Amino acid sequence: MSVGDPRKLKRKYETPRQLFSKERIEEEQKLMADYGLKNIREVWVAMRELKRIRREARRLIPLGERGSEERKKILTRANKLGFVKGDATLEDLLTLTICDILERRLQTRVVRNGLARTMKQSRQLITHGFISVGGSMVSVPSYIVPLDEDKMLSYYKEIDIGMTTGAREGSEEKK
Repeated sequence: MSVGDPRKLKRKYETPRQLFSKERIEEEQKLMADYGLKNIREVWVAMRELKRIRREARRLIPLGERGSEERKKILTRANKLGFVKGDATLEDLLTLTICDILERRLQTRVVRNGLARTMKQSRQLITHGFISVGGSMVSVPSYIVPLDEDKMLSYYKEIDIGMTTGAREGSEEKK
């Protein structure tokens, strides 16, 4: 590769080994509905992140004191992203679920903080540029919101969520 060549992009997800497993598909469909995800790939991306965290924890547990520096790194990162609490251990990383990962997505945090009524509305507000994190617009619903930025979620532009359905109801009553 020379200097000007474009980089080779890698997939951020792994496809399941058994593609047509009824139980797995039903579980993924439920996660998609609960968290307002666009497609199954978004579930797979979260699963890959969860697998990566758990793989690192399993690798570091037998090292004991030799891996203390790496242990601190992975625990502070997981704590900063809000996956675990401050006094967590590597064993706590092994108990993480996919819901813990999906709860930290910007799309979910917007709904939990009351900036949107539903997950789909949250996704729409984010992609249309109405949501800011710490004063800067973020238009990626899958952005993992760190704990310290969770309180900095706000609207980037003026918007009145209450007027969208209320205006329609009011105009129908006048007729």
